[in-house]
Amino acid sequence: MNEQRESGPAPLLAEEKPAPMPLLLVQGFVNTLDLEEGADALADAEAARPWLVESGLLNRRADLCAADLAFAREVRESIRGLLVQEGNPDPGSLAPVRELADRGRARLLVSNQGELSLKSSTSDDLGDALFGLALVIYGAQQDGTWKRLKACAIPECRWIFYDRSRNQQGTWCEMAVCGNRIKNREFRARRR
Repeated sequence: MNEQRESGPAPLLAEEKPAPMPLLLVQGFVNTLDLEEGADALADAEAARPWLVESGLLNRRADLCAADLAFAREVRESIRGLLVQEGNPDPGSLAPVRELADRGRARLLVSNQGELSLKSSTSDDLGDALFGLALVIYGAQQDGTWKRLKACAIPECRWIFYDRSRNQQGTWCEMAVCGNRIKNREFRARRR
């Protein structure tokens, strides 16, 4: 297991290049599917419940049905599409996020310092938790941190990482693995 670099729920601490909270919740959620390994933490209720509860997206007592999980997987891949397609997403890939936005309920909170923030309505519903992730994305798009959340350029990887580089030109989730793959492919192609 990797060093714990950010404070947050246990399943989110394993990220190699973690985003700051609360964007780390979105990063961790999308990374519940490891495309290379085929491991899906949202495959079924038995696998999903521990991850969702530990990450704070689901109350321990909440019901978790197959339809909720299917929708969660659709939303996850829609968010991944937003990151892969960097501001030019396929309109069809936006459908789950649009449906989530249509379903969601938000409320405006005022802090003791007078700062306004949006929060999803609280319930035990997984849809409300997912809507909370959409609000995190909205906030990240407003403050500019969304541009730093990226999908690895390797199509078979697409792991989500947070680009902390000064020039925001990060391309791979891990230089030693995915970066070397691309460089080796390019080298072999030039030699041919």
